[in-house]
Amino acid sequence: MSTATYELLAASDAVNVTLAFILGLVIAGALIAAVRMGMRVMERESDRPRAEDQPHLPASGPVHEEREMREPDEIPLNDGGSPRLMPYELHHSGSRRCDDQKRRRWLPGSSGAFGSGGPGHV
Repeated sequence: MSTATYELLAASDAVNVTLAFILGLVIAGALIAAVRMGMRVMERESDRPRAEDQPHLPASGPVHEEREMREPDEIPLNDGGSPRLMPYELHHSGSRRCDDQKRRRWLPGSSGAFGSGGPGHV
């Protein structure tokens, strides 16, 4: 290899380093501009709600959960015997309140331990 080849290789390394440095500056400038733009957007947004703007408990106290027994809604058959229904013919819920509101209790000895076939609660 001649000295001219070494000079060409050394010169191209300097150009590559310079281009990489300039590209790094461009990327850093773009990130700084993005952060500034985000800060301007946040300044235009409405303020966060204060503590007194938050919801409060009703005067009657906290709302308690209701427990009720539900049973599935049967899909009625159409006049022609076809089970096809239109969406507007269906209810908003797939179940309804059961007439018998007593909780079903597990009877000892009637089933295994979660499908294992074991004796379960005896």
